[in-house]
Amino acid sequence: MERITESSSLYERLDKMSTLELLRGINEQDHEVPRAVEKIIDQINLFVDACFERMQQGGRLFYIGAGTSGRLGIVDASECPPTFGVEHGRVIGLIAGGDNAIRKAVEFAEDDSEQGWKDILVHQPTELDTVVGIAASGTTPYVIGALNYAKRAGLLTAGITCNPGSPLAEVAQYAMAPIVGPEFVTGSTRMKSGTAQKLVLNMISTSLMIKLGHVKGNKMVDMQLSNEKLVDRGAKMVANELQLDLETAKEILLQNGSVRKAIEAYQNK
Repeated sequence: MERITESSSLYERLDKMSTLELLRGINEQDHEVPRAVEKIIDQINLFVDACFERMQQGGRLFYIGAGTSGRLGIVDASECPPTFGVEHGRVIGLIAGGDNAIRKAVEFAEDDSEQGWKDILVHQPTELDTVVGIAASGTTPYVIGALNYAKRAGLLTAGITCNPGSPLAEVAQYAMAPIVGPEFVTGSTRMKSGTAQKLVLNMISTSLMIKLGHVKGNKMVDMQLSNEKLVDRGAKMVANELQLDLETAKEILLQNGSVRKAIEAYQNK
């Protein structure tokens, strides 16, 4: 199978280009990414609704990948607790090679078709859980193996790849394949492919968290108050909602620990 992600760049002689030519070329190619994602919104929609049904019953969401794809999954998973106030472990990111691979590539870790499922088993998966495999090429054994085992165990499975018809797309119950075309630097899937994966992950986690009730109106009412910036943001939300001065709103917020709890406590007093 010819991999779109490995096809030759549309640009020649990159090493002879000026800085401005390089930047314009990269930017020109980046414009293709949101258009590619737009074309698969229907597929993303079907997956999010299926995943939501399980998460509503207590299921968890696993992201699993290798290299750039694995790191993107970990980033998205790690941002859910502070942004939406969900408990750690509700959205879990796993990467081939373990946590060491987040910063430094672990050679050949992605070639083990058994290890992905072993990494999931550590978390005692149930049939309410969902596994999203992330692989630009759609051929990563670590990811494909994990999805195969997960599907046999009754978990919901999905795949994010930039190669339609790839093994990952075939094994996943829900395949999401934005076709971004060849990379600016041939085969460098951390570029357009990685950006497309990040956009899809944003859409999945954000829409799920909204549907699970962690956003009110357009506000992150369950966000963790983990720094002064977020405390100030939360105080403004409370002040606007309750028509209070900022200092009073901040005091109520810190007493209750979240925007939601602060508003409910004030309204019910």
